[in-house]
Amino acid sequence: MANQQLGTVVFDGDCGFCTWSIDQMKRWVKPPAAVVPFQFADLQRLGLTLAECEAAVQWVPVRGPARSGGRAVAAILKTSGFPWSGLGTLADLPGVRVLVDLLYRQVAAHRYQLPGATPACRLPQ
Repeated sequence: MANQQLGTVVFDGDCGFCTWSIDQMKRWVKPPAAVVPFQFADLQRLGLTLAECEAAVQWVPVRGPARSGGRAVAAILKTSGFPWSGLGTLADLPGVRVLVDLLYRQVAAHRYQLPGATPACRLPQ
């Protein structure tokens, strides 16, 4: 499974914090996925809109519906090896999912204030 891509992670490549986060994910989690900034992705082919990609990280599996934000993070973790897959399964449980989504939205809303942030990290108003 290590060489088989199970989907595509789409993120904001202009945001320094987002890029740093993706670099950490690739280093530690190593998901079986293509990872591409939305600025260079074929959004139409992936079934995504610019607004969706500006607002949150996206997970587009080879089969099945795309996931956004906290749900995307859980799905990415679930496709990865131990211990990440267990953490992703936990993050996707109905009660926990609400908390993960809330945490994701808070981080996204304040990402321009986090280490590595640039002016491009501000979410569109």
